[in-house]
Amino acid sequence: MPRGKLELSLTVQYACNDASLPLRPQIRRWVSAAQELPLRATLRFVDAEEGQALNRDYRSKDYATNVLTFVYENEPMVIGDLALCLPVVLREAAAQGKSAEAHFAHLIVHGMLHLQGYEHETGAADAQKMEARERAILARLGYPDPYR
Repeated sequence: MPRGKLELSLTVQYACNDASLPLRPQIRRWVSAAQELPLRATLRFVDAEEGQALNRDYRSKDYATNVLTFVYENEPMVIGDLALCLPVVLREAAAQGKSAEAHFAHLIVHGMLHLQGYEHETGAADAQKMEARERAILARLGYPDPYR
């Protein structure tokens, strides 16, 4: 993966409020750790209603999901959005026995990899490649394996 300083423009939007939401410096650290290409992204934390509307309108799935990735351009710079649904992320973290912080870190890294072309729904080999990359990034950040 390319190392060194890559161009990064990151906007964070909080469309909901909760003490467990990560702060901008933390988010920038996670995004930077997963960044492999020049990137302009908006990361938005949404409530269940907005999360469900986005998933229904763009994926024809009428429920809120943890993270949605929207890629608008990938050359010469990746441009896209991530939407993280706060109640879904918190519910999943509790159900999986993870801290909210660790789960937010994982899902932001996961979404960032999607923005940069990684896929897990296109076959087992792609899923293994993406999960291995997620594990490596999260380990470097000091988080446990999210798939255990």
